[in-house]
Amino acid sequence: MHFHTVSWTRLSRSLHDSKPVIPAGLLSARALIQFGARTRPLATAGQYDRTAIMAAACKAAPGIMERCGVSRREAMSSALKAAWQVAKAARSAAAH
Repeated sequence: MHFHTVSWTRLSRSLHDSKPVIPAGLLSARALIQFGARTRPLATAGQYDRTAIMAAACKAAPGIMERCGVSRREAMSSALKAAWQVAKAARSAAAH
């Protein structure tokens, strides 16, 4: 009978390496967008305001580029993810 040994170090390392990576600037972008959403809501009456979401992301992207030193593409990606997270949270909060 053949037995396999388990390397707990290798198993632990593989689990650590498979954790999702939070994009650069996502947390600060979310805070900035939440602050801006007070003046222009991202979701109203159960509907997303896509224009407001895009405007909030465009406004947050230069700050992400400056703080994190990433390209415009990465900054817009993080800003859009953050804007949609804020919009979804606002929509669910309005529903309850």
